[in-house]
Amino acid sequence: MAKNLAQKLIDSHLVSGSLEPDSPIELKIDQTLTQDATGTMVMLEFEALGLPQVKTELSAQYVDHNLLQTDFKNADDHLFLQSACRKFGLWYSRPGNGVSHPVHMSCFGVPGKTLLGSDSHTCAAGSMGMLAIGAGGLQVAMAMAGVPFALKMPKVLGVRLEGELPPWVSAKDIILEMLRRQTVKGCVNKIVEYHGPGLDKLTAMDRHVIANMGQETGATSSVFPADEVVRAFLRQQQREEDFVELKADDGASYDEEDTIDLSTLEPLIACPSSPDKVVPVREVAGRPIYQSYIGSSANPGLRDFVIPARIVAGRHVNDSVSFDINPTSRQLLEEISRSGDLAKLLEAGARLHQTGCGGCIGMGQAPASGRISLRTVPRNFPGRSGTKEDQVYLCSPETATASALKGEITDPRELDMDYPTFDEPEQLPDMRPLLQPPQEIRVEVELIKGPNIQPLPEFEKLPEVLRGPLLLKAGDNVSTDEILPAGAEILPLRSNIPAISRYAFSRVDEDFYQRAMDLSGDCFVVGGENYGQGSSREHAAISPRYLGVRCVIAKSMARIHRRNLVNFGVLPLLFDDPTDYDRLEQDSVLEIDNPIEQLAPDKPIELKINTAGDTIMLRHDLSQEEIETLKAGGLINEAREKHLTDG
Repeated sequence: MAKNLAQKLIDSHLVSGSLEPDSPIELKIDQTLTQDATGTMVMLEFEALGLPQVKTELSAQYVDHNLLQTDFKNADDHLFLQSACRKFGLWYSRPGNGVSHPVHMSCFGVPGKTLLGSDSHTCAAGSMGMLAIGAGGLQVAMAMAGVPFALKMPKVLGVRLEGELPPWVSAKDIILEMLRRQTVKGCVNKIVEYHGPGLDKLTAMDRHVIANMGQETGATSSVFPADEVVRAFLRQQQREEDFVELKADDGASYDEEDTIDLSTLEPLIACPSSPDKVVPVREVAGRPIYQSYIGSSANPGLRDFVIPARIVAGRHVNDSVSFDINPTSRQLLEEISRSGDLAKLLEAGARLHQTGCGGCIGMGQAPASGRISLRTVPRNFPGRSGTKEDQVYLCSPETATASALKGEITDPRELDMDYPTFDEPEQLPDMRPLLQPPQEIRVEVELIKGPNIQPLPEFEKLPEVLRGPLLLKAGDNVSTDEILPAGAEILPLRSNIPAISRYAFSRVDEDFYQRAMDLSGDCFVVGGENYGQGSSREHAAISPRYLGVRCVIAKSMARIHRRNLVNFGVLPLLFDDPTDYDRLEQDSVLEIDNPIEQLAPDKPIELKINTAGDTIMLRHDLSQEEIETLKAGGLINEAREKHLTDG
């Protein structure tokens, strides 16, 4: 039977299960990726498992988020991560090497391999024929321990690309078109597979842009074939020997299908404050801007910096605009320095920032209050930039640069110039010597733990009767940025659950932490559609659990956050009738008798509203493996019960 590429990648790593959509499967994981904002917790979790070394083919730890060293916290984390890599056998990429996703693709990406990362944009590596999936940190720690990754078999959405992009339209506009069609929840539990003749003119880094932001549609992953374009990329990175040709079988079919004619696309932009609020740039042109920001894992390629440099060559950006340049790797920064393109940007008035994630995660570069910021980043959730009531628009480097010149949102086709040309260099310097490899000879290494690195809290199992107030009722599309924010003040606390928990739900309800502390008992949280979208940060599950949240009820949940709740013993339930959401009031006392026993297949779960003397019927979509995890009180408890540490 002919298989599409996603099915072939899954089938070649299938430990258990079948390719039938929605059936439970387990996958062998070849590689893992962690970054510093999530990696400190992963290393603490791996330490808790008691294993001496990782069991994957390759695991890599990057430092790209917590780069501002305003005090000891981030610097201490870097030392801890470096010592953990030495102790457990991981590659270590120190501060300044670059953003994890493009660096991993350049150094370690291999067509046909599986990659699991504690960053939701790990899916970017699908651009080169990998099966790359973002997950919570604890599942990545388990994969490092050799445990297969469990999920439901996704449906496969085949997207045929036809035609060729016109001038002033680039890869960012393709994924913005996908978001316009699919919204932020349209691809939940799906893999998006791109195919067709339109791929021929898209470089590997163009495909990275699309695969990276596939996460914003809710997709489990995005995959592209490993073709001559991928071979050229690996040759450029001096790794052509790692190339393996991979594509769908002739006659392969898809669960769902769509077609995009690239020649019909125009410059697009996502308006505040959701990646799917997409309109043509011309519809919002003329709005004055404060900031224009180039860089991030969503537009990390050389052309994403060279094209802006050649647009502004001999010109100056508008006096009212902060033109922020965020290089994504040392390799890229060295290349634009050699080519003279960096000088063009600086001469035009650009601000050059540190190589890393920077303002994308709210780590500096926050825009002025009430002012528009155009960014080539993947997300514009409320407050993510670091400014509470921000106005962040997502767009291509072409649109961001044209707007910087004019001082207002500008369709780049309106510039009085020809579209700049750019050809990828045949070869770039090998980045691998910049990274620290695992030790060949095992020696005893002590983990370096500063005062901000605290052990994981111990969590109890669910009680026989789960009873408590509805401490928070949230709306639709609540992101993990709103459940547990990032930013320069909060991000350095990722290694300290008691400290970071003070900020839980602070962007939704500033009083949540104090009310949870005053309660000092079990409680519930309710959400609307697509609860927990966005980042993979498991802190958005750990912190509420630390504060007493034992059950989250929603109309629907994002994949990664839902699983993170399970991993830490928080019961994720769904309204059987979504209109029942309206029957619940904040501070109502809710009760579920014998919650674990009620998790039978195809049977409703009774929720008592004690303050109203009423009941609501709920349901779950948990696999048997997830139910066992909940019974144990979380994944670490379950691993200990199964004596994984003896393996």
